[in-house]
Amino acid sequence: MSPGQIAALVAAGAFVLLVLLMGIALFKLGRTLDEATIAIRKAHQNSDPIFSGANATITHVNTQLERVDGITANARAVTGNVSALTSLFTATLGGPLVKAAALSYGVSKAVRSRRKAAEARVNKHAARRTRRGNR
Repeated sequence: MSPGQIAALVAAGAFVLLVLLMGIALFKLGRTLDEATIAIRKAHQNSDPIFSGANATITHVNTQLERVDGITANARAVTGNVSALTSLFTATLGGPLVKAAALSYGVSKAVRSRRKAAEARVNKHAARRTRRGNR
């Protein structure tokens, strides 16, 4: 056996070892792809109940939103009625109430000023008497 033949045998053995290692890797890769395929199939089968549950939930939410729209419309109508009532109250009673309040304020201010003036006159007379009595 010549050195060239020995090198060829070693190269052939290395090639066989390389083919075996690649075969093992390909076998494992094939099993991994089979498992991935099975997982995808199961996920597809289990997605139908999830989607039907989501559809039921969305239907329920839409029903509730319609109810909320009705409530909102009623609240809007109540707000409009209160606004109309407030403007009616302001138009019919607001003006006279403001006038009555202004009148009562003016009368109370006039009474206070007359009392102060009367007190000032009484104090002025008392001061004159005191001065006359001291002379």
